[in-house]
Amino acid sequence: MTLYHGTNIDIRSIDLALCRPYKDFGRGFYTTELLEQARQMAKRVARIYGGTPVVNVYEIPEGLLEDKKLRIKDFGKIPSEAWAIFVMNNRNRYFMDFGSENCNLDCKYDIVSGPIADDEMAVLFRQYQNGMISLDSLTKGMTFKEVTSQYSFHTEKSIKFLKKVGILV
Repeated sequence: MTLYHGTNIDIRSIDLALCRPYKDFGRGFYTTELLEQARQMAKRVARIYGGTPVVNVYEIPEGLLEDKKLRIKDFGKIPSEAWAIFVMNNRNRYFMDFGSENCNLDCKYDIVSGPIADDEMAVLFRQYQNGMISLDSLTKGMTFKEVTSQYSFHTEKSIKFLKKVGILV
């Protein structure tokens, strides 16, 4: 499978320590199989931080996402209640239940895949967390959004499976 990472630099080696915490699936290296999504992210990163949009291209071995030796959490392509709770917990700087299977702040999962929570979904999350809407309303609100996908790599063990095959500028 080909995966893309949109940014403003040619990444020569992945350093998980440079990845930001409190992202959808926790601190990790985020990729997508959707080239256009990666291009849009590269443009956004270059606009914010300067530089030129760059899409780093990676290959992962066939069947990697079914590898039983890795801890993989797959939310599928459609937002769900389980996905929403997981994303809210990972984005929450005050969430401390690291032992919970509903978060990856401790990088317990090697790889996590699922939809991306865009800014509109972040508003829905806040409304839910503030008691303004129910979990059912949150899920229904997410269902009508255009969703994208992401594959995040959280451990050195998982990063080793990403083989860089080039860049697109």
